[in-house]
Amino acid sequence: MTNFDDMLSKAKELQAKMKSAQEKIKNIEVTGNSGGDLVSVILNGNYEIKSIKISEEAKKETQEIIIDLIIAAYNNAKDNLKKKSNEEISKITGGINLPMDFKLPF
Repeated sequence: MTNFDDMLSKAKELQAKMKSAQEKIKNIEVTGNSGGDLVSVILNGNYEIKSIKISEEAKKETQEIIIDLIIAAYNNAKDNLKKKSNEEISKITGGINLPMDFKLPF
């Protein structure tokens, strides 16, 4: 029975570490760029936009191009945030890929 108790204890420890990592990830901020730094977007760990910077050079472009640059910068930031989040989770799980919303059954 001690094997089961040990497994349960380790699972609860992992759950606490995962919760801690999720809180840490919420405080992460990443930057995404597009058009050779014509536009940059900063996202927080909840995928919320904190700021958008549009260079003077980009402001000379058409609205359609500026929108495309913003979207590309957001997508770049989103990819950077996913990588950073996965790094934090990997530190805890020892490389086992678990989804961010993984819940243990207790």
